[in-house]
Amino acid sequence: MTRSVDEQALVRTAHRVLPAGHFGNVASDLIIAEGRGGRVWDASGNEYIDYLLGSGPMFVGHAHPEVTEAVLAQVPKGTTFFANNEHGIRLAEAIVEAVPCAGQVRFVSSGTEADMYAMRAARAFRRRDRILKFEGGYHGMSDWGLMSLAPRHLANFPTPVPDSAGIPRSAREEVLVAPFNDLDAARALIAAHHDELGGVILEPFQRLIPPAPGFLQGIREVTAQYGIPLIFDEVVTGFRFAYGGAQSYYGVTPDLCTLGKIVGGGFPLAAIAGRADIMAHFDKAIVGEDGFLMQVGTLSGNPVAAAAGLATLSILRRPGAYEQVFARGRALMQGLEALIRQAGLPAQVVGEPPLFDVVFTAGEVRNYRDMLRADTAMQKHFNTQLRAAGILKGESKYYLSLAHTEEDVAQTLQAFAGAVAALPSKAG
Repeated sequence: MTRSVDEQALVRTAHRVLPAGHFGNVASDLIIAEGRGGRVWDASGNEYIDYLLGSGPMFVGHAHPEVTEAVLAQVPKGTTFFANNEHGIRLAEAIVEAVPCAGQVRFVSSGTEADMYAMRAARAFRRRDRILKFEGGYHGMSDWGLMSLAPRHLANFPTPVPDSAGIPRSAREEVLVAPFNDLDAARALIAAHHDELGGVILEPFQRLIPPAPGFLQGIREVTAQYGIPLIFDEVVTGFRFAYGGAQSYYGVTPDLCTLGKIVGGGFPLAAIAGRADIMAHFDKAIVGEDGFLMQVGTLSGNPVAAAAGLATLSILRRPGAYEQVFARGRALMQGLEALIRQAGLPAQVVGEPPLFDVVFTAGEVRNYRDMLRADTAMQKHFNTQLRAAGILKGESKYYLSLAHTEEDVAQTLQAFAGAVAALPSKAG
């Protein structure tokens, strides 16, 4: 790709017309102009191996020809209808067939919406107001989701800490917080508050941290014991760890789940899926006026997004797709771990092959508070070195895609070696 725009002029314009100069995602100094397969180019023509992947949705790669073909076939027929369409119905059918907990599906346009409506559906079903979540878990931008995601000041459990200005004090009364991967503590909190809880929500794989053996199973058992709906936030993990999502990968079935990113094929589409008796609260004819959960969205089930999602899922159903992603992710994880050991750094690689990162700290990383020990300056320095070597990632994640090649893996491992060599000899 050749340079076609004045990138610095665009950056200056961004700072004039956008708060902080960006969309609220990555820093303002990066302007992406094009993506193909597992690579992107910025507005100055610099090429990167892309492990950001639009924050995850481009699991089959950028501009996949089959996804593009499906989108271009629909666009001349209309881009949105505010009514049922075949692609949306077929996508819902595919989700029900793939995801263990999915009896029915309701579409929205973002993961934030999906998480918000899943919590609301659980509360409507249970007729209780409070939600229990896990410290460090991300569940979108709603008032309830932005509790104890990344608290600057730690509180005693189960007290929530708001992560944003503008959240009403009353919202804090509706959320309880438990430590991730501490089954005894979570069980005790759920048992103590079971009659107040409308639902329990968690990421089965929390940001970068896998569940400890037996943790998800234990949460499933205690919520089932008290009849409390269990929600898996699979906006990130849905169709990424397995075709049936993390619930299939880890072998634990919740009552509800939320999906996004991959399921929209790079377009704004997300979903709530779950047991038919809970999903019935979206149907006034079944639950009546008092039990009805109103949900309307201008672009919900958008036919272009649904066409992209269907094409993406078709690609992922092919034999060997997940095996390829896992093999390449595993090669990167093992290669980075070996470089860290050779350098004698207090660091470790955390995650699963489709989604991982290095954490610069010694000792086991099981929860959010363990992550606070990480040397963030060392992490930033490492990421800066990788960016200079043509590796693009977020602050804390490598997303693997089906489009990443063996050549990409080899080039990335070479960049890892250079970045490790450039690190200070001692991490904090």
